[in-house]
Amino acid sequence: MPDSRAASSPVPSSRLARLQRTVPGLLTAAAAVAASFLVHQLLPAVPVLTAAVVLGLLTANLPGTAAQAVGSWKPGLALAARKFLRLGIVLLGLKVSLVDIAGLGWTALLLIVALVLAAFAGTYIICRLFRLPGDEPVLIAAGFSICGVSAIGAMAAVRRTRTEETVVPVALVTLCGTLAIAALPLAGRVLDLPAEVFGAWAGASVHDVGQVVATAQTAGTAALAVAVVVKLARVVLLAPMTAAAGLLARRAEAQFPVQGKRPPLVPLFVLGFLALILVRTWGVLPEAALETAAVLQELLFAAALFALGAGIRVRTLFASGFRAAAAALTSWALISGLGLAAAVLLAG
Repeated sequence: MPDSRAASSPVPSSRLARLQRTVPGLLTAAAAVAASFLVHQLLPAVPVLTAAVVLGLLTANLPGTAAQAVGSWKPGLALAARKFLRLGIVLLGLKVSLVDIAGLGWTALLLIVALVLAAFAGTYIICRLFRLPGDEPVLIAAGFSICGVSAIGAMAAVRRTRTEETVVPVALVTLCGTLAIAALPLAGRVLDLPAEVFGAWAGASVHDVGQVVATAQTAGTAALAVAVVVKLARVVLLAPMTAAAGLLARRAEAQFPVQGKRPPLVPLFVLGFLALILVRTWGVLPEAALETAAVLQELLFAAALFALGAGIRVRTLFASGFRAAAAALTSWALISGLGLAAAVLLAG
């Protein structure tokens, strides 16, 4: 009589082998995350996520590590780029309280919705005018208008965009958001903006939550408080914007069927993001748990961004890199202008 355990053994052993292949890349990503935090400690003006992207770029293009990035490290880096980014998006929900956002009032909320839609449409048109390839226009538009890397990851999921196609949008949204940390406070002083107006401007125009905090805190606690709430109102729009993109993707799938599963209307990790928004709104988690989740989210994002950066080859980037950089800077100027107008209206 054959041993049933022997017949079932190949599946676990195959999974174990796949897991073992991810270990070198995951260990490399962990070391890069530690190095990113060290860079931030030594140079506080350099955000952790920016340091992670730069380290990834160096890893992909230096002679000593480039071969490893596409060799033994690749399975682990691919896992970090995909799964860690999505887990980070889920945890982002714990930063959003619907009570705080409702405190802005309906007029302000409608203005923020109009701002996000105008920024998305404007950025998409600019990227198309610069003839950016593939899904880059829609991914850059999502990242710049909603919530940076998180929006790029969610939009890529519903459009079934390959991970390799997200690296340029991720690099641009991270670097332009870092540019805002230096440029907006300088512009705010030149324009002599009140703290609340400057905070609303940062929240309305800077990409990632961490970049908003770094920008707004230069004008004090009043500016920071306004900036965070305005920014989180934009973050909430991640779910409806992703659902709209999923619906469009399904319609395109119906007209031009392809093999495989249909694109999801709303990815599971976005539903997790919404669920944790409700958890935060209900206030059932202690502050210590929220702080731990925030640290874990940054660790996950840093690992994902390092992995995405490690997929960028400079020679490949230059194929559309100059056009992409020009489109990103033009879009950043547009969103900064729209954000300043919205901030003035919110303060009024």
